Amino acid sequence: MKMADWTGQTLRWVQPRALKQEFELRAQEIPIATLRFRSAFRSEATVESAEGCWTFRQVGFWRQRILIRECGAETDLAVFRHHNWRGGGILELADGRRYAARTNFWATRLELTDEAGNPLLTFRKIGGFLRLSAEMEISPEATHLPELPWLVPFGWYLIVLKYRQQAAAAAAAS
Repeated sequence: MKMADWTGQTLRWVQPRALKQEFELRAQEIPIATLRFRSAFRSEATVESAEGCWTFRQVGFWRQRILIRECGAETDLAVFRHHNWRGGGILELADGRRYAARTNFWATRLELTDEAGNPLLTFRKIGGFLRLSAEMEISPEATHLPELPWLVPFGWYLIVLKYRQQAAAAAAAS
């Protein structure tokens, strides 16, 4: 099934094995996509679904950005630029279209919106510490987007990165 077929339903991102950096998107307990980090200490991840394979890789130090590519490709489909002090950021596609990612302070909610501010994807983190999980919904406005198959896992990737940053900051503070 295509990602768009799950529009309007509550989907769930789960971490099947505690502490393993692998996540599944499930619809009614059916796995429809996976997100795997190369290691617990790197930001590079691979997404696989029935619709394709993509990689997400964070680069830069002061001006962090995330590159989104098809597996094996050398060209970016999109680049995400963080708004470090405000949370969230802007995702710019190769064709110039832009989406905004907005989070609340604790990064328990993330929303991806189009340029007009219409919500496309909404994520609500419901579990943490040993096993991360979140519920999410795809709005009807997102159904037609050709990038939807990688956009859905990208939103979850942003939440996982934020969680890792918070965990590292807490460890450093103690």
